Amino acid sequence: MNELLTIFLNNLLPIFLIAGAGFLLSRFLKVDPRPFSQIAFNLFSPFLVFDLLTQNRLSGLDILRPMLFALVLMLLIGALTWLVGKLFRFEPRIITGMLLTTMFMNAGNYGLPVVLFAFGQDSLRTASLFFVTSATLIYTLGVVVASSGSTSLTKSLTNLIRVPAIYALLLALVFLYTGWKIPLPLERTAGLLGDAAIPSLLVLLGMQLQTTSGSKSILPMGIAVTIRLLVSPILALVLIPFFSLSGVARQGLILESAMPAAILSTLLATEFDVEPKFVTAVVFISTLLSPLTLTLFLSYLGA
Repeated sequence: MNELLTIFLNNLLPIFLIAGAGFLLSRFLKVDPRPFSQIAFNLFSPFLVFDLLTQNRLSGLDILRPMLFALVLMLLIGALTWLVGKLFRFEPRIITGMLLTTMFMNAGNYGLPVVLFAFGQDSLRTASLFFVTSATLIYTLGVVVASSGSTSLTKSLTNLIRVPAIYALLLALVFLYTGWKIPLPLERTAGLLGDAAIPSLLVLLGMQLQTTSGSKSILPMGIAVTIRLLVSPILALVLIPFFSLSGVARQGLILESAMPAAILSTLLATEFDVEPKFVTAVVFISTLLSPLTLTLFLSYLGA
């Protein structure tokens, strides 16, 4: 028990203290999280991805395998969620809400800081690829899911334009595969802006949680939270040997798979009017319960 408490205090409590500061900032100063979100997502996060990849000189397979792992994991979680929803004969809108909260995890403003605190920069490098993949999917497949198929594939693919981290990934690949030396001004700019990503994402997490609301769909909500916090990381443990991932890469990816529901899901649910109260409730509850499950997984992974 003392070991679990130490793991929580060292790796998770700092996350919630900083997020709590963001929560209070939004509650009492009425700070709108949207502009803050735009800065963190469009500026800090892309430079974090670029800096992590270029500073550590990953090879092609080192980049491809984590991204394929994330893609397969999220697709399998989606298929499982759909089957469970059909088995319990939930309404189609509820199933859609469940898909949005189980497939897409908070890999950015929660996952990346936890990975950094628990396993360090090397693990964070691989986790950033997981984040890029999840961000890409939520802006493409997530839009298709939220619109219940009414959005064309072409339109959903155009949402890739809205994911700046993809451009950061592509630019990093250019430097990696050409062997070009990064100009010192760009290197220092990327380093400074990348360093700002983790604290800003944590403050944003608290600000966004302050706006969540409740739902009365107890059973599907409980199932969605269970899939997100327990089934997803267990499935990740089963899948990861097939992608030849080990060491700190394995630790970071499994930890990312155990993250609570993505707050970005609430934006899609609101935009397409797909049970927004249900989705925000799952996001809020899974985030509040996540220290319990993450502490166990951190202990298992050897944090």
